Amino acid sequence: MIQAKNIHKFYDDLEVLKGVDLHIAKGEIVSIVGASGAGKTTLLQILGTLDKPSISAATTLIINGEDVLKMNDKLLSKFRNLNLGFIFQFHQLLPEFTALENVCIPAYIAGKKPSETEKEATTLLTYLGLSHRIHHKPNELSGGEQQRVAVARALINKPDIIFADEPSGNLDTQSAENLHQLFFQLRDELGQTFVIVTHNEELANMADRKLVMVDGLISSSSNKMNTVAPL
Repeated sequence: MIQAKNIHKFYDDLEVLKGVDLHIAKGEIVSIVGASGAGKTTLLQILGTLDKPSISAATTLIINGEDVLKMNDKLLSKFRNLNLGFIFQFHQLLPEFTALENVCIPAYIAGKKPSETEKEATTLLTYLGLSHRIHHKPNELSGGEQQRVAVARALINKPDIIFADEPSGNLDTQSAENLHQLFFQLRDELGQTFVIVTHNEELANMADRKLVMVDGLISSSSNKMNTVAPL
């Protein structure tokens, strides 16, 4: 699903990523952990095509069989919209729109019919337990409800991969636990692949595989059987 090789990222003279190699399988839930400044979010943004790596001859990034580094901006934007979904710590819902309207936006961008889009968005919001909140605006929703709207928005185009950056970092304990369980439910029922940057150890340890980043590199990988292998 994702094959990344020799991923570097420089900001002027600062090297944030120092040659990351990574393979993520279809349907896998992978967590990425590490101290602040280790390069977690930078790596997530590059894997999600929101940023570009500093290119060297050996750098490759294949997502869902496509070489995204060879795409121009227009093709990349279309690929991102149709294949990738994003969930952030701060839900980034547009305050002037209802939950339903917020969920529909990526599908409208993709050129999908409004009637079909609204039907699918309603189905998603109902699935996420928000059927009674469809026409509420973000400031009328709790933090957990807002984040579930953001999840529905990430799912509206049926993307193969969901990228999440500290998705439960702004939630209370119960809402965070509910969100964590939801990710696994979605994977089991809809087959999505999840890549999650988190400081939440509970969520990190629930993942199929936990990657630990240190100083711009993946230093270790562990699965649920607690097998650890240096990379």
